[in-house]
Amino acid sequence: MTATVTVLPEIGSPNPAGDTEDGFGALRTDRGNLPLDQLDLRASITGLTVGMELTQGYRNPLDEPLEATYIFPLPDRAAVTSMRMEADGRVVTAEIKERGQAREDYQAAIDSGQRASIAEQERSGVFTMRVGNVMPGERVVVRLTLAGLLPFEDGAATFRMPLVVAPRYVPGIPLPGRQVGDGQESDTDLVPDASRISPPVLLPGFPNPVRLSAQVDIDPSGLPLPGVRASLPVTVGGDREDGGLTLTLDPGQRADRDFVLRLDFGTSDGVLTGLVACPDQTAGGAADDASDGTFAVTVLPPPPPASARPKDVALVLDRSGSMRGWKMVAARRAAARIVDSLTAADRLAVYAFDHEIERPPGLPAGLADATDANRFRAVELLAGLQARGGTEMLGPLLQAANLLAGTAGAAARDKVLVLITDGQVGNEDHILHALRPLISGIRMHAVGVDTAVNEGFLRSLAAIGGGRLELVGSEDELDEAMRHIHQRIATPVVSGLRIESAGMAADLDTLAPARLPDLFAGAPLVITGRGRSVLSGGLTVTGTAADGTPWRQQLGAAAAGRPELAAVWARMRIRDLEDSYVTAAGPAAELEQAIIATSLRFCVLSRFTAMVAIDQRVVNDGGVLHRVTQPVQLPHGWEMAVNPAAAAMLAMPGAGQPGPAYPGLVRPGAAVPMAARSSGRRLALRGGPAR
Repeated sequence: MTATVTVLPEIGSPNPAGDTEDGFGALRTDRGNLPLDQLDLRASITGLTVGMELTQGYRNPLDEPLEATYIFPLPDRAAVTSMRMEADGRVVTAEIKERGQAREDYQAAIDSGQRASIAEQERSGVFTMRVGNVMPGERVVVRLTLAGLLPFEDGAATFRMPLVVAPRYVPGIPLPGRQVGDGQESDTDLVPDASRISPPVLLPGFPNPVRLSAQVDIDPSGLPLPGVRASLPVTVGGDREDGGLTLTLDPGQRADRDFVLRLDFGTSDGVLTGLVACPDQTAGGAADDASDGTFAVTVLPPPPPASARPKDVALVLDRSGSMRGWKMVAARRAAARIVDSLTAADRLAVYAFDHEIERPPGLPAGLADATDANRFRAVELLAGLQARGGTEMLGPLLQAANLLAGTAGAAARDKVLVLITDGQVGNEDHILHALRPLISGIRMHAVGVDTAVNEGFLRSLAAIGGGRLELVGSEDELDEAMRHIHQRIATPVVSGLRIESAGMAADLDTLAPARLPDLFAGAPLVITGRGRSVLSGGLTVTGTAADGTPWRQQLGAAAAGRPELAAVWARMRIRDLEDSYVTAAGPAAELEQAIIATSLRFCVLSRFTAMVAIDQRVVNDGGVLHRVTQPVQLPHGWEMAVNPAAAAMLAMPGAGQPGPAYPGLVRPGAAVPMAARSSGRRLALRGGPAR
């Protein structure tokens, strides 16, 4: 069957006049062109597994050696498994090391005049690449290899490649002394690494500085594939004998939003049902059935119950400045749909926040019965909200969690907290740490609204709350997304999931996710783990159905020729350990060592490790090095109020006012974009020592 490929409509206003596709070289500064000139993605999707290679091309347009720093995103679920650097006909494969050691080795190589590169994880989906001693006129290519599983819900699988790190709200008091990174935000007591996650932002109207290309090969592995939806314009390469497709990104696209493909399989039949296992390969490349191995179990939900338990729902809506434009419209609609889905048997509370918290007038301070009148009062508030101010997210989340935690009748009612936001905050660890102790007994869902959403943070929030994450990339996706979230806030079809060994020597302490969420209609759950003799015996999945009766699935293991499964498990395991680390859910030193050990053994990047590639040849005898931090596009659909007078002030020292703001965006009442802070940093290029 020939699949229909649909390109989702773009959002926001068209490109400014004169913003043509001039390509690399059109954007110039007082130091020349920008170093990053190419991003190329090659992905291969087989069923619900995906392998990717991301190529970053750097060129030195200056007359002196260069070190380029690029802050970039990668898929939150994917494991970075290898890196190699290519320059001047030489190929260097990176080594994975503890982060401190990798930094020392990189800096020693740079100081010695050797060409080198280092990849470091700053957040679950944010990374920094540094490429040093790139000689004048030289081009260096860095290739990252990734592996992952595609999420599958409601008959569709989703492939998502983020392409830009969006500006984030950075709260807290600026720290004295030297910054830890080369970004444009100051490090604070709440976000001590803000300068490592805040790349400079190009103003609208600049020609496209990066050539972006992508090719995705899709092999449905025997599953029907009636349609594929794409967030960017793609060209279909024609039908193949295996029923698959090859999609190529149309030229001229900008790296300013997530590249998303939705594969509409239309059914969950045959989609990774049951239990698959893959023994580890020996040094000679063979698999030993009796050795350690990795397994993945997919739990398919039963049909939803005819009736649901009453719910206490606390709805928290982000109306801060970064939500301006289409996102605010979509967030208001999403919140109103959730309110309208409640019945008189439910209770609700609504919090709208920026740097202040607003609640519907006329409703009680606690939970209100979801009567027609009270739902109307809540929707009336939502309809009038406009984006403004800073993203002080923790306060309303704490209020909502405390309210739900203090309600009576817990055994008879579901407690649900729903957050609607773009997630663009820098203090993710602070929020997770403060919220985790209050979430016990509360199911937390997140709705991410943005073209470049902070997926890693929102997924962690949903994970500690045993809930689900729903992503909305445009208003056109909202209706479908709200159908999904309506199912998620309903009573789960199975709760209290447990995995038990049934012949397989599974190590149940290695299950990922560590906290098994409840099972919701239309949303299969994939659980990975490690064990011995993984092809022997099977596993039993148990839980409690919505009607209170026991629920049970017996699964036998089937062999899977998927060596990448170990890396996928390692990435999921590391994510769990990192979440526990930042929320103080266990001894910090032990968690750090567990993360490092898993990362090094399975060659998967983590926040405590880094990949470093060093060319042993000395290319820069003089030691002079010019350092540049690559600016990024403003995410598509974000609004920025800039006038010519303000733009002319960008390079003026002392322009703007210090305080919470989104880099490159205008605070209410501000005369210039906050990219021009009191530091007087230029927007496009920033020099300074590497860190």
